[in-house]
Amino acid sequence: MQKHYHMIGIGGIGMSALARILLQKGEKVTGSDIRESENVKKLRMEGAEIYLGHDKKNIKKPDAVIYSTEIPKENPEYSFAKKNGIPLLHRSELLAHLMEGYAPVLITGTHGKTTTASLLAHTLLEAGLDPSYALGGVLQSTNSNGHFGKGIYFVAEADESDGTFLNYPSFSAIITNLEHDHMHFWKTEEALFKGFQQFASRVGSTKHFFWCYDDIILRSLKFPGFSYGFHEKADLVIDNFQQIKWKMRFDISFEEKHYRNLEIPLIGAHNVLNSAAVFGLGLKLDIEEKLMRKGLKSFMGVGRRVEKKGEMKDIEVYDDYAHHPTEIFATLRALKKALKNKRLIVAYQPHRFSRTKYCLDDFADAFTYADQVILTDIIAAGESPLSGVTPEKVLERIKADGYNSIRYVAREKLIDYLATHLQPHDVLITMGAGDITHVGPAVLQKIET
Repeated sequence: MQKHYHMIGIGGIGMSALARILLQKGEKVTGSDIRESENVKKLRMEGAEIYLGHDKKNIKKPDAVIYSTEIPKENPEYSFAKKNGIPLLHRSELLAHLMEGYAPVLITGTHGKTTTASLLAHTLLEAGLDPSYALGGVLQSTNSNGHFGKGIYFVAEADESDGTFLNYPSFSAIITNLEHDHMHFWKTEEALFKGFQQFASRVGSTKHFFWCYDDIILRSLKFPGFSYGFHEKADLVIDNFQQIKWKMRFDISFEEKHYRNLEIPLIGAHNVLNSAAVFGLGLKLDIEEKLMRKGLKSFMGVGRRVEKKGEMKDIEVYDDYAHHPTEIFATLRALKKALKNKRLIVAYQPHRFSRTKYCLDDFADAFTYADQVILTDIIAAGESPLSGVTPEKVLERIKADGYNSIRYVAREKLIDYLATHLQPHDVLITMGAGDITHVGPAVLQKIET
């Protein structure tokens, strides 16, 4: 019997993945979002009925209303469902339901979840295993972030930001790293570490559990399973890695075997780590080495991860989701190496007041590889402003460490500023988890005219 799900904020990257899976399963999907977007347009084409704006009138007797952590309890659709006894399911509860009957392969960690999960989903597809997947980015090879597969595996990102990664057990897992992030939820270091230990304890098969040995915190937590990394004491050791323009080449030693000249069309040591975890897990899933090599080499990337948005009048524009200082540093270091002598301009939008406050000192080194940084307004992402947490404060902290090629430009003036100041042979990368993703295409359009 067909079920009807109504999804609040259906255009969001996480929610839309689940909407696609439901539609492919033959369920009825309705939803709402505050604005029209490419995701909303695509979901309509795929069969969803979507309303713009949140209103209790949008609720048409669904079997369940789906919401995410970001949806406030005052939302008219949420409050209407609660008042009228309509079942409310958090997005993670729906994901747990969708994974029933499958072998869930969960990817978690502070950074790299989306790339690692996408790379794993791609390699399983290339190996003919047709996995289901729910990703936090659009897999470029399929142009989708959600898929209802016929195979036994279900690849999904497990979100640690709100603790919902504890809502489901897993058959297999990868933990990429662990930093002090999302402290607005976890409050203390002890609670954060215990959360990851609890996640690890729920992995069903330690034979299919991989975690990064290079991460000092993960190493201290002494997880079971297999460690991976550049460190010689890891179970899976990466060696001889090198960046050749826009790709990485590296070797792996694992369980007394040596795998030479693995190749991925991604840049940066961080992506070598992500790829090594996927390769090791693929071997333990009994996928042939040649198929794993093919999967890595044919990966076309994922949306918003050094995604090229276009080129106009010898100016290249990229977009990246990085918003934490560690992610910013790793991405810019790899990008600068690929670009060599071209001028690298970064337009950065800080994400959340709480994160900006907690990571303030770490921003000092984050932009080391940028030739120029344009800092814009902090995007709240549902948070209330914090006293003293401003773009000017971030700029001041970065300048205090001697980096002076930075200036603040208000968000509403950013597109005009960039279009006017970019020069031929410049490379612009917009960075952040908010609406800065729309800036690059708008800049290209303005340059063209």
